[in-house]
Amino acid sequence: MKPIFTKIDEEFICENCGKKVKKLGYSCRNHCNYCLHSKHVDKNPGDRSETCHGILEPVGVEINNKKGYVIIFKCKKCGAIRKNKSAEDDNMDLIIQLSSKHNY
Repeated sequence: MKPIFTKIDEEFICENCGKKVKKLGYSCRNHCNYCLHSKHVDKNPGDRSETCHGILEPVGVEINNKKGYVIIFKCKKCGAIRKNKSAEDDNMDLIIQLSSKHNY
């Protein structure tokens, strides 16, 4: 069964680096564009039904022919692995650093 996608594009303060992250505008913002960290709040994209609420740490990157860079996250609290498409304004230096890592 394909995951259900709920579009939520809102500003937030990153719990990892403390910076204000603006709305993405063309899709849903789901991670910090400065440090690439996220929060484990969704079971399906945008549903906000996950109870863990741990910090999702970026641990690697995959390159997808259709989606481009896909960031791989590992939850610091429960260990879950999640993947999210990178955004146009993401820190490319960090994405390049992550592309050489496979520690998940």
